[in-house]
Amino acid sequence: MRKAPSKTSVPDRAADPSLQSLFDVHEATLPNGLQVRLLANHLAPVVSLYTFFNVGSRNERPGITGISHLFEHMMFNGAKKYGPKMFDKTLESNGGSSNAYTSHDMTVYYDDFSSDALETVLDLESDRMRSLRISQEMLTSEREVVKEERRVRMDNDIGGMMDEELGSLVYKAHAYRWPVIGWMADIEAITREDCQNFFRTYYAPNNAILYIAGDIDPKKTLALVRRYYGDIPRGPAPQPVINAEPEQRGERRSTVRHPAQSPAVVIGYKGPSARDEDTLALDVAQYVLTKGEGSRLTRSLLYEQKVVVGVGLDWSWRIDPGTILFFLELMPESDPQKAEAALYAELEKLARDGITERELQKALNNLRSDHLRELGTNNGRAHAMGNYEALLGDWRHVLTLPSAYASITREQVQAAVKKYLIPERRSVVTLMPAPSEA
Repeated sequence: MRKAPSKTSVPDRAADPSLQSLFDVHEATLPNGLQVRLLANHLAPVVSLYTFFNVGSRNERPGITGISHLFEHMMFNGAKKYGPKMFDKTLESNGGSSNAYTSHDMTVYYDDFSSDALETVLDLESDRMRSLRISQEMLTSEREVVKEERRVRMDNDIGGMMDEELGSLVYKAHAYRWPVIGWMADIEAITREDCQNFFRTYYAPNNAILYIAGDIDPKKTLALVRRYYGDIPRGPAPQPVINAEPEQRGERRSTVRHPAQSPAVVIGYKGPSARDEDTLALDVAQYVLTKGEGSRLTRSLLYEQKVVVGVGLDWSWRIDPGTILFFLELMPESDPQKAEAALYAELEKLARDGITERELQKALNNLRSDHLRELGTNNGRAHAMGNYEALLGDWRHVLTLPSAYASITREQVQAAVKKYLIPERRSVVTLMPAPSEA
């Protein structure tokens, strides 16, 4: 699916002893390429099962943008053994629940259920991986659902509209430039043949990893996985994604006019990939700037200068270089340029003076707390393992991240801010309220 970088973002470090005892993971790879990760936890008779497919909007092309997200919907509409609506009915009748999500880099399905339903869930999941029902009727139905979702989330939502505009500013060549939900014309144009080809390639066992955490016997569970998944044929090797994004050489700007009560500003800086050594330092910077009521931007822009009514920062890891995203929500009749200037002054101060030792320790404490909180449930552990394996290449980063964060210095944070949060890497979208068309 993709070319793995030669290095990872997290240097080789000792595993946290308190975590190592919780992650006695049994690993296997079936002859058809399906990778399996099993983690026993007998505290309660419940299990979480995650299937990570190595496909997201970055694997699409113009003409079929949004097909990854469309497929997320189609996967719940019946296969050879369990027909339409039977997946949820069967799972829920066994006390379980399911959900899924699609991102730029991956598509993820997960089930939570009682341990005595394990074999039933493996039968359900393997059935749709083996023989999903892809009919024209189903495609037509789900296409309309996705089109309405796009209208709600993007076409008629200020945040979605601005995020979509920013993506096309930040990226000129990379597939990250289009939204995960896709362009409306492409959603309308996707054919049944497109779906069949997509399914054979990206939903094949050799493009998936199965994570099962909870009240299981790893040996018996692996035997069940082999029984239900072993005869699913391999698919063709997916085409690698080429990162052909050119270097940005200056600030880019765009204005969106839409009926709204107040102006708003979204600012994106080109960042590194998840595996880059600067990624963790930027995590620390994010927590210093916006984590909690006493964070720098909240204190300065919201409480002291009163130039915004809300400020946020989203730095989400991606396989290829991602975006460090700031969002400024303003008051009616306020000046977007004034809010921007206040933000840039804080970023320049951070680059010039760095962070204090207290800010560093507070950020590291919060990062460790958030990391450990996710690992407190079967669902969280399975998701964390899958997420880190997809983005960093190995689930064992679950164990080493605490020590990796603990080694981050104030100098590293300052250097990362100087490198990435600069005007040359900046793209800005301003929302200017327009009269209602009504």
